Amino acid sequence: MSELTTIARPYAKAAFDFAMEQDKANKGAVEKWEQMLHFSSELIKDEKMQTFLDSSFSAKRLADTVISICGEQIDQYGQNFIRLMAENKRLKVLPAVYHTFRSYVEESQKLTEVQVISAQPLNATQEQKIATAMEKRLARKVKLNCSVDNSLIAGIVIRTDDFVIDGSSRGQLTRLANELQL
Repeated sequence: MSELTTIARPYAKAAFDFAMEQDKANKGAVEKWEQMLHFSSELIKDEKMQTFLDSSFSAKRLADTVISICGEQIDQYGQNFIRLMAENKRLKVLPAVYHTFRSYVEESQKLTEVQVISAQPLNATQEQKIATAMEKRLARKVKLNCSVDNSLIAGIVIRTDDFVIDGSSRGQLTRLANELQL
């Protein structure tokens, strides 16, 4: 996976820098690039598309096929990006390019995604309290991705890139079991 990230990084950085430059004149360019990369990366993840990319077709044919499938989802700059990646035999790396591009966007916006897994669905007030507390702790804006996991018994687990806060009953029972074994 780190090899993919290494390959994807310069493409993602170039796309991000270009999108930021475009965004100065045309607001929304970064979001447009994010949508284009997301759509094309989802296409590339498809099993049939993976098989097609492994074929011995020319880079031009591969690029033209991806571009035609994407249709109006990608603009002329996105098409050029797809062609460049096809020429360099890097189309399979598009999902990693999208992921890296997203991290550049989040960093520029000082935005961090936080996973909140709870035993019961959270209401809007609870979500707001968690978001406020995490923004204070991380010193940046947060985007909550909330999900429910009944196996937690009760409580919540909060995850981000840097740390995990496990306030679930299952987590407490696991820690207790570990302590008793000592």
